[in-house]
Amino acid sequence: MNIDLQARQIQPLRHTFARVATYTGDGKPASRYQEATLGAQPTHNFHYRPTWEPEFELFDPARTAIRMADWNVLRDPRQYYYATWTMTRARQQEAVEANYKFVQSRDLIARMPSTTQDLACQVLMPLRHVAWAGNMNNSQICARGYGAPLTAPALMHALDHLSIAQYLTRLGLVLGEPEVLNAGKQDWMDAPGWQALRRHVEDTLVIQDPLHLMVAQNLALDGLLYPLIYTHFVDDHLTLKGGSAVAMLCSFMTEWHLESSAWVDAVLKTCAAESQDNARLLGAWYGAGIQAAQSALSPIANLALGEDGPVILQSVREQLDARAQKLGFLD
Repeated sequence: MNIDLQARQIQPLRHTFARVATYTGDGKPASRYQEATLGAQPTHNFHYRPTWEPEFELFDPARTAIRMADWNVLRDPRQYYYATWTMTRARQQEAVEANYKFVQSRDLIARMPSTTQDLACQVLMPLRHVAWAGNMNNSQICARGYGAPLTAPALMHALDHLSIAQYLTRLGLVLGEPEVLNAGKQDWMDAPGWQALRRHVEDTLVIQDPLHLMVAQNLALDGLLYPLIYTHFVDDHLTLKGGSAVAMLCSFMTEWHLESSAWVDAVLKTCAAESQDNARLLGAWYGAGIQAAQSALSPIANLALGEDGPVILQSVREQLDARAQKLGFLD
């Protein structure tokens, strides 16, 4: 008996969800990132207005002064959705674990000069609280923002800040046990040199507009803090003083800031290009935020880098201003 097996090609009736096909067309399958974000924002049939803010719907673009014709254009150039984000962070965590294993197996912390260890603790341990504030601020962007292409990576960004706070905690335990963490908290609460930054961070915690908060936290504050501390202080200054082990254990912060800046820039550049009103508003927010952040970080630059601190901080400021000019909202 002969059996004739034939292959039949079944054409799908559609390649993706209708909400995604609105943006991509249905000529070919959409990416996982597109299916996870485009058109996923609830827009209709809300049951009630929030009792704490009855002037807004549960999801309301009016919570920001920025106006967009379509919020789905604020896409992440990294194309992160949950799976790709977790896989990327898992690989980075493996690299961090390898660095810790290398440092501890060769007892590199004990080989550091005590003055270098003390300086690293004095500068880095209070920054755990800054990273925690970054977590809360990006959670606020997620809660009050509009459109999954904006709010989803904002939540991932919030969890990245939490990871940085935990990495700094782990570094403190390696450098000097819990006493170092307690001293860092005490400095954050009481030391005169930290109070300007603490005041600035607390001021950002009460910003209600999610795009204003994104400028103040993710562009102005982080745009100054991460290059100043993790590039100029940790990678350059501490390494020359025998603190290369600290640079290895802080490698995630530098890598993360470079990667996440692409997302921040893409969102703000798209908002600025939407209208002149958006560009003017973003420029005003940036001008106020960068001035406040630079003033707050000035004592920290002096503590970390000594007499070179003001010059390096100003250099970082100029680089950030050039970045803002490219985004289209700074003359």
